[in-house]
Amino acid sequence: MIFEQSWRWYGPQDIVSLATVKQAGATGVVTALHHIPVGEVWPVEEIQKRIYEIAQSNHKLPFPLHWNVVESLPVHEFIKQGRPERDQLIENYKVSLRNLAECGIKTICYNFMPILDWLRTDLKYELQDGSKALFYDMINVAVFDIFILKRENATASYIQDILQKAKNRYSNFSEVEIENLKRNLLLALPGETDAFTIEKLKNGLEQYEGISREQLQENLIYFLKEVIPVAEELGVVLAIHPDDPPWPVFGLPRIVSTAGDLKFIFEAVPSIHNGLTFCSGSLGASEVNKLPEIIKTYYDRIHFVHLRSVNRVAPYHFYEANHLEGSAQMFELIKTFYDCHQTDQRVLPMRPDHGHEMMDDQGKPYYPGYSAIGRLRGLAELRGLEFGIIQMAKAQEA
Repeated sequence: MIFEQSWRWYGPQDIVSLATVKQAGATGVVTALHHIPVGEVWPVEEIQKRIYEIAQSNHKLPFPLHWNVVESLPVHEFIKQGRPERDQLIENYKVSLRNLAECGIKTICYNFMPILDWLRTDLKYELQDGSKALFYDMINVAVFDIFILKRENATASYIQDILQKAKNRYSNFSEVEIENLKRNLLLALPGETDAFTIEKLKNGLEQYEGISREQLQENLIYFLKEVIPVAEELGVVLAIHPDDPPWPVFGLPRIVSTAGDLKFIFEAVPSIHNGLTFCSGSLGASEVNKLPEIIKTYYDRIHFVHLRSVNRVAPYHFYEANHLEGSAQMFELIKTFYDCHQTDQRVLPMRPDHGHEMMDDQGKPYYPGYSAIGRLRGLAELRGLEFGIIQMAKAQEA
């Protein structure tokens, strides 16, 4: 087995129940304490409560569910901005790491994206088969940025071709289309219920004025040099999630987008506990990234895996494809993981990411990308592909 099949669960409020997770064939539960404000310590009591909630679902299961990965233990914006308050917030982060380790949870996914998490311009892009996918279009991002958000000097962030297309598109947009675009780009962060507002986003962007890409990199390394020694002491691994999409948005720098970015991070803090969440969709949205090479180069630092595929329609323009289709070349990716797995026999936690909204799930209030049936299909396809690769290798050895 290359992967431990896992499933993201947003907690008791998630409309995808743990009973559904069991039926999907997962054993690992990827979750977080979303109800605790960012920057505050995760108490042992709250961690144990979540562990107990998962354990309650395990009656008569031969392979019981367990909490195997934290996604995410969020990094406060003041840490990313390098503000004076960061030292106390980092101390809080260390305490949360100690509390998680005390409870036996030692794989921590996090990201260092300023303000926003993943970003899409259409949350219900209809595919030919009638299912709905997530979609990103740089032209619509420019429409929002320039004409709706009205960010100062926004035009400097886009090439002339995008600017002209954005101007033409906005002039033909209906009020309904404008409201849909606003709703999609102001989506609440994963696990939260309160969406952004124009004012909240503008305020957040103002806090990053003057923070360059280089300064953001320095702030990440400052954070890592503080927390990684604690992770080493505890036997905990941190796994940074790549930027999604892997390029700047709304003038905000992005620093975990390419193989070069990863090289910088891992050379600055060489410890193996400073690791990567390999997300084939986030990295794969850019044709610059050669995914098999990233796996081979940084395999020993990959502590968590997100498998999904995007279909790159054009530069800065993609939608979420079926897991075995699109630009990711999933067979090659899993075969590369299999080959690397032979060196150390590590079983990596893996979850299917961003399933399509399909069948009986259509119209239900799922967080976009996290409906049940679409991810079930993705997990089934990925499990089948993994099984086939393993059997093929055994046959070749016989």
